Amino acid sequence: MLDKVVIANRGEIALRVLRACHALGIKTVAVHSTADRNLKHVGMADESVCIGPPSPAESYLNVPRIIAAAEVTDAQAIHPGYGFLSENADFAERVEKSGFIFIGPTPDVIRLMGDKVEAIRAMKAAGVPCVPGSGGPLGEDIAANTKIAREIGYPVIIKAAGGGGGRGMRVVHTEAHLANAIQMTKSEAKAAFGNGEVYMEKFLENPRHVEIQVLADGQGNAIHLGERDCSMQRRHQKVVEEAPAPGITPEQRAEIGAVCVEACKRIGYRGAGTFEFLYENGRFYFIEMNTRIQVEHPVTELITGVDLVREQLLIAAGEKLSIRQEDVVLNGHSIECRINAEDPDTFMPSPGTVKRFEAPGGPGVRVDTHVYDGYRIPPNYDSMIGKLIVHGRDRETAIARMRIALSEMVVEGIKTNLPLQQRIMADGGFQAGGQNIHYLEKRMAEAREKAIGIG
Repeated sequence: MLDKVVIANRGEIALRVLRACHALGIKTVAVHSTADRNLKHVGMADESVCIGPPSPAESYLNVPRIIAAAEVTDAQAIHPGYGFLSENADFAERVEKSGFIFIGPTPDVIRLMGDKVEAIRAMKAAGVPCVPGSGGPLGEDIAANTKIAREIGYPVIIKAAGGGGGRGMRVVHTEAHLANAIQMTKSEAKAAFGNGEVYMEKFLENPRHVEIQVLADGQGNAIHLGERDCSMQRRHQKVVEEAPAPGITPEQRAEIGAVCVEACKRIGYRGAGTFEFLYENGRFYFIEMNTRIQVEHPVTELITGVDLVREQLLIAAGEKLSIRQEDVVLNGHSIECRINAEDPDTFMPSPGTVKRFEAPGGPGVRVDTHVYDGYRIPPNYDSMIGKLIVHGRDRETAIARMRIALSEMVVEGIKTNLPLQQRIMADGGFQAGGQNIHYLEKRMAEAREKAIGIG
């Protein structure tokens, strides 16, 4: 078993990793910026190291300082959480070359799945269904690119090979706009990701976002833990997640899950990972793989009873996967609402001091948060301050429990998106289930128009 782990992250995921470590008897080192010295996990960790000022570039993205923290504390391993350096192959490589264990996949696998063009090639070779597309990066030949688009069929979407998180993509509806869209996306990709390669795919107009959670030990063993539906999105960012996905049959789950498991074995995957798909008209289309723990991992934990972070730690310690596919049984339904420090109407961040915080309770309610009375939310980081997760025997029960939990949750002193989450839970379309990725933004636009008398 690992003896000591550096937690190279902040906020609720850092606290989540710390608790999993302590449950296994693993000592923890919290690295933090000067803005985060009062974070909950910093006070709970066995040791803490300040690694720089508030700017992420000088702290949570500063590789030499994180590795130095591991060295001075005699830690064995580094857990990157999600975001920041969690999917940075160069960081994983530096960690391993410095003699530490990176709690995640190998650098080569992170690099492979981080390049969307190469990832799609690898998944196609592994038999994973992919969106019809260019099959590789687009060149400078306008005629060749136009031919590809015609064969795919409009609308198409131009994507940055090194992009992610909803950035580096542009939808093209007509041939007249294709060449300009490709050039603009290339320029933006080069500036944002340091990689100007772009590729083309068929743009699915009304898909759902359905993803498959996997675990693999890098020793030839892999399993899937069912799917999650993350279709409630705003500007490509997930707002609500649930498991299992409404309308997915056990047969579909078993089929796509088996394909993902075989892909893990083929690429030598190690740790927790997620295959993200667009799902339309009963078919799955691979879009990317996240080589880390996901924000929404708790909904899978609640319906399977599997502690995903614990499994990450055990795999990193060199243990073989102890869970067999036949051991994975889905129980009930779970929903997660992301709680953000932001204006629920304008979505402007709302940093400041939390003057009062009260977490909800009751059967099947879980709150993952680092917030407490008097905690000051800094303006330097992502606005998510926690996750409210519920579990029930079925989807209707889970929605009812979430509505109650949202009404009980109190966060004063800042603005939050609690009112938006309450509106989503009360929405008839959401309650019916199976809505596409555009549904939430469409409903929000309709509400704005109604509020100002349009339509």
